[in-house]
Amino acid sequence: MASAACAQSANPAWLDQLSEQLAVEKDCAVEYFLNMKEGELAGRLTFEARAQCADGRQFDGSLTEPAEDFTISECGVQVC
Repeated sequence: MASAACAQSANPAWLDQLSEQLAVEKDCAVEYFLNMKEGELAGRLTFEARAQCADGRQFDGSLTEPAEDFTISECGVQVC
């Protein structure tokens, strides 16, 4: 699992943090991230991304400072 975090080291630090949190809380080895967004809401920084796990699951993670942990939700099957 540590290798998954190391593989993301070229990305911003918040992606490393999200990857580590997913490994601990959801047993997810992140392969890559989708829809990465950094923004600002009411003067606070926001971070959002969707993570693709090695086992096929996907999770959305979001954080609005000053929170220290991401809010994580599993993505379900979507029907168009």
